Amino acid sequence: MKAILPIAIALYAASVADVANADEALAKKHACTACHSVEDRVVGPSFQEVATKLAAEKDAQTRLVTSILKGASGQWGKIPMPEQSHVPEADAKTLATWVLSLKSK
Repeated sequence: MKAILPIAIALYAASVADVANADEALAKKHACTACHSVEDRVVGPSFQEVATKLAAEKDAQTRLVTSILKGASGQWGKIPMPEQSHVPEADAKTLATWVLSLKSK
């Protein structure tokens, strides 16, 4: 019985890591990583910067989904976020949830 708990914990940790990797893979699939990275500013802010800035907002996920799908300007400087109309709304929601989970501690 004592051996089951460590195995269960390891399986849970692996499933959480797979979800995180899958969402990063989704960001790569939709070319988000052409302008953003998890930790570093590229053309746009890092995903962690976005998560930290939006963390206190009640409607953060909705706002981020809208920014992904319809674009945004003026929030991060002079370079606008172009609309990503090729991204399905379900994927935009998954990406927003993932990005918001990256908030710096």
